[in-house]
Amino acid sequence: MAVARLVAIDLPAGQGFVDALRRAWDDGDAVLPVDQRLPQPAKAALLDALKPEALVGADETVALREGQPCEPGDAAVVATSGTTGEPKGVVLTHQAVASSAIATSRRLGVDPTRHRWLACLPLSHVGGLSVVTRALLTGTPLTVLPGFGVDDVTANAGPDVFVSLVATALGRIGAERFHTVVLGGSAPPPSVPANVVTTYGLTETGSGVVYDGVPLEGVEVVVDPGSGEIALRGPMLCRGYRDGTTPLDRHGWLATGDAGWLDTTGRLHVEGRLSELIITGGENVWPAAVEAVLSRHPSVAEAAVAGRPDPEWGQRVVAWVVPRPGVGPPTLEALREFVRDNLAPYAAPKELVVVNELPKTVLGKVPREALPTAEG
Repeated sequence: MAVARLVAIDLPAGQGFVDALRRAWDDGDAVLPVDQRLPQPAKAALLDALKPEALVGADETVALREGQPCEPGDAAVVATSGTTGEPKGVVLTHQAVASSAIATSRRLGVDPTRHRWLACLPLSHVGGLSVVTRALLTGTPLTVLPGFGVDDVTANAGPDVFVSLVATALGRIGAERFHTVVLGGSAPPPSVPANVVTTYGLTETGSGVVYDGVPLEGVEVVVDPGSGEIALRGPMLCRGYRDGTTPLDRHGWLATGDAGWLDTTGRLHVEGRLSELIITGGENVWPAAVEAVLSRHPSVAEAAVAGRPDPEWGQRVVAWVVPRPGVGPPTLEALREFVRDNLAPYAAPKELVVVNELPKTVLGKVPREALPTAEG
């Protein structure tokens, strides 16, 4: 049986990356996209952890010592480690990648003869890489930009263009220039234009598998009645991790670590990470719900919410707020009253931290553990 190699592609996003991916697939190999923002020591750590056998760089392809083969049928290894920790490689097979490409294209109504994809998210993340792979596998025209820049994205927009964005990017460019915007990466804003489709998925699901709350064709969703944890199953889920472990149970279900609920129509509503649930005075508070309310306050440009230890309440709700330009920062009491008018009173923040900006990942997520203390 032929043995597949893992080929790391250390190239900027663009046609060169696409060509390298095509060559690797034609040779029966899998690809590992290397994040171009990583400094050299971090790249070295990534390669050491995931052990590709070859590296495609700007000048040449080189063999790497200590590399390990892939299984035949593997298409890609996508690095993920959350916000901290050692790099972990999610292994996606050709079958999984093709299933994702077909299901997403059908749901979105992509017609390769009339539409085209624009890729402007990092290709080292599954949200960016999946734009490239679904375009290649469906024969849809594709433009790959080196990154998200308002001028470049605007120049390549059009009424025939499908694009994948995160909330931060959508806020900078808007949706009106595109046929359809696929929005993922973090919780969507409270309201979105009609041509924006919100998605839910993980690296382990090969991109979004639930669109506007409705599972894609072939995807099953269940919610544990006790914990509220969401579990997913479908043909686009990963084979496992590069280290040989798997997040799937023996029936193929992926426990996501996210909490949510299904309404009477079967539509999924995602509350947030179970690990981020705030239990204050015995009551459950979901940060995303409080953030959505705070973001509507006239003095608030952006808001993040997390729990912090509290000797009386167990945890207290803390709000980090970026004031709206030209408006004075809100007071804690004003925000508490605003939240109490929209949510249960125990969801109102007990502490306010005013900041100039919120820490964010490239996909627009706020890593709550990176939020500054009140002192700085």
